Amino acid sequence: MEKFTNRQIEIMEAATVRIDAYGIQNLTIKTLAADIGLSEPALYRHFKSKNDILLGLLNYFITGMKNRISNIPVNPNATAGDELRDIFKSQLQTFTDKPAIVSVIFAESIFHYDEGLSYKVSEIMELMHQYVNANIEKGQKVGQYGKLINASTLTTIILGGMRMTVLKWKLSRHKSNLIKDGTAVLEGILKMIEKKIEI
Repeated sequence: MEKFTNRQIEIMEAATVRIDAYGIQNLTIKTLAADIGLSEPALYRHFKSKNDILLGLLNYFITGMKNRISNIPVNPNATAGDELRDIFKSQLQTFTDKPAIVSVIFAESIFHYDEGLSYKVSEIMELMHQYVNANIEKGQKVGQYGKLINASTLTTIILGGMRMTVLKWKLSRHKSNLIKDGTAVLEGILKMIEKKIEI
């Protein structure tokens, strides 16, 4: 797991703020150094390039995501649906708190020119796929989800719906309510797959 210094975290946070305000294309070492009152040579001591900063940002997000999801409190009475709600609540809250990270994750068109960056974005998507897929498999195994659609396809449907919701929020310049809209999408899908518990 990559460890970042306080100064590197400060630089990445400043980069996130700049991306959110002006777009990823306007992130340069020069403007970033000015934002945090560092000289360009001083900034280069912490990161070799703009891409190095973006790579750091994505790694920082991945580490944070793993920590957040693994630290969701375990409730022995929770259903698979409850656990899935918790995973997405955590993700949607993070995006709402730090909207610029969405601009970084959704910048695939720019990342096509850099294998390292596009690999990191696919790693984030793969990680979410693993979390959701494991939840669906577990829910189907214990009889809390229907088995009409296999786990892998259901995972794609859920993540696709969420991705569209996040993209709409990003394009609205964060005017829509991401948590409310994302929760509505998830609840709609859960309504179709959760089995009613007979009492």
